[in-house]
Amino acid sequence: MPLSDATRAKLKRVSTATLATALFKRGFRQQMIQDVRPLHAPGAGSMVGEAFTVRYIPAREDLNTLEVFKDPEHPQRKAVETCPPGHVLVLDSRKDARAASAGGILVARLQARGVAGVVTDGGFRDSLEIAALGIPAFHNRPSAPTNLTLNHAVAMNEPIACGDAPVFPGDVLVGDGDGVIVLPAHLADELADEATEMTAYEDFVTERVKAGHPIRGLYPATDPKNLEIFAGWRKEHGR
Repeated sequence: MPLSDATRAKLKRVSTATLATALFKRGFRQQMIQDVRPLHAPGAGSMVGEAFTVRYIPAREDLNTLEVFKDPEHPQRKAVETCPPGHVLVLDSRKDARAASAGGILVARLQARGVAGVVTDGGFRDSLEIAALGIPAFHNRPSAPTNLTLNHAVAMNEPIACGDAPVFPGDVLVGDGDGVIVLPAHLADELADEATEMTAYEDFVTERVKAGHPIRGLYPATDPKNLEIFAGWRKEHGR
């Protein structure tokens, strides 16, 4: 099922840290994409969208010339034109940032088409241009060489690995200042609900801790009295 507007809105209000805990409780430990960081300014907000994937393999010199971009079926270029609005383009670059996974023009095209964000475990060229666009973009580091230098795009919208995390088409990606986490599609709704509840309690705990209260019995909530106080706090704050 497509990601609902209600679930998307909930996921935009919760953190990847909270979602990681909710996944951990279900036995998932490999869902955080490793070694990627936001390129965009914090004001862009959280990234939420379903995965649309591209897979690279190491380039072979006789196949990776500039002529390949004349082919409208080239997986990287076709993905830029077919990734659905509201989705996240995820590029498996084998954790190799020595050549770019994409550049400013392609990311600008994704933004114009309404794509929710872009993630690579490699690097982006034109990184300052991409940062200025405002579209959520996550990468390992800036990388000027064209992707053809080291990357050969071979497949589009199939299961990939990105930063050691498994990503299946349609999985839900959430990105914030801590990085990007991958939610299995069939769990997205319940994870959004649980993370929303967890966030309410965490906000309550943060307020209490800043006011000088110790964490014993509060975090985690092992003292029933704290849950009673929390119930009143939720009512007062409309949470």
